Amino acid sequence: MNKRTTIQSRNGVLDYSGRTLVMGILNVTPDSFSDGGQYIDPQLAVGRAKQLIEDGADVLDIGGESTRPGFAPVPLEEELRRVIPAIRAIRAAGLTIPISVDTYKAETARQALEAGADWLNDIWGLQRDPIMAEVAAAYGSPIVLMHNRTEAVYASFIQDVVDDLRETVRRAHAAGIRDEHIILDPGIGFAKSYEQNLQLMNYLDRIVELGYPVLLGTSRKSMIQRTLGLPAGDIVEGTAATVALGIAQGCQIVRVHDVKEMKRVARMTDAMKNAR
Repeated sequence: MNKRTTIQSRNGVLDYSGRTLVMGILNVTPDSFSDGGQYIDPQLAVGRAKQLIEDGADVLDIGGESTRPGFAPVPLEEELRRVIPAIRAIRAAGLTIPISVDTYKAETARQALEAGADWLNDIWGLQRDPIMAEVAAAYGSPIVLMHNRTEAVYASFIQDVVDDLRETVRRAHAAGIRDEHIILDPGIGFAKSYEQNLQLMNYLDRIVELGYPVLLGTSRKSMIQRTLGLPAGDIVEGTAATVALGIAQGCQIVRVHDVKEMKRVARMTDAMKNAR
């Protein structure tokens, strides 16, 4: 079980003993599935960052490439053009909240860290860019390692997910990434069928048992849209259900669009869980 209670980065220490950390999503993409194009301008990104902080975000997650189903990969230069000005503008505005950059490209990660980011969030768990692990190790940054595969083919689904994440951790260790900087993500919505996503939501405790903080990213995802038969912008209650279930199983971080509402869900779930 995870005995850690803090995540340390250049912009302070986040203590999750007795409470769930909320990561607020800030997309600087034109084609994100729910908020594409709203915050590409750096000053609009600053305004959104301030709102997320006011709503209770503990970390900001800035992404310059949509990862919705069927997304088109973004060239490195374009991703840098979107992400780096946003990070610099947020820091120039005096906001000291930890910033995570959602990328699997090592050069984007390096330049983002130089621009003022603190965390890395790799949806490919160090599988796509062989230099990513070296960048994370060199900068000593916390890194979210998400479960993902090129094909949703499994022999024993839950065990395979757990084993894949173990291999991801091994890869991180081999590159010199320290245990205290590793955060795991079960990868809901990535290389998994609708039924597998629902199944995995019942076995998040298996991932928590690996001994690292677990980040759960279910906000506005197609699993919820399909279940409720509603569009991405109208499923806040469904997201809330997934957040509560994840926290109850031991997840320490939730990555969400609707920070104010999910902060309240997290506080209530934490209170009930802590009363045990």
